[in-house]
Amino acid sequence: MPKMIFVNLPVTDLAKSMAFYKSIGFENNPQFTDETAACMVWSEAINVMLLTHDKWRQFTTRPITPPGTSEVMIALSCDGRAQVDAMNDSAAKNGGTADVNPAQDLGFMYNRNLADPDGHIFEAMWMDMSAMPQG
Repeated sequence: MPKMIFVNLPVTDLAKSMAFYKSIGFENNPQFTDETAACMVWSEAINVMLLTHDKWRQFTTRPITPPGTSEVMIALSCDGRAQVDAMNDSAAKNGGTADVNPAQDLGFMYNRNLADPDGHIFEAMWMDMSAMPQG
């Protein structure tokens, strides 16, 4: 079995969250989806598990991070600057928040940060490794 990452996120409205993630480029894996959880696929190795708060509490007794706070920012690589912009624009139109931090354009790397409907932060980013400064 290849190594995979499953990012687990507590969400308040599963259907709304599923629609949001689909709008920014994820696909649903119905094999791991029910009324309490949804598996949203970014790539063959990266998945986001959206869990209702009750489902989340089956895995941990630690408190859910309050709205307006951040615990982690998950960077998602994109095929180009246009995809970074499209993901951020789609976030704003589908219940999320675009540009929660200032955009960064370093020439070889471009990123914009967005938040899902529950405030989980993602960094849509593109990088041209051949243009990266050496040293």
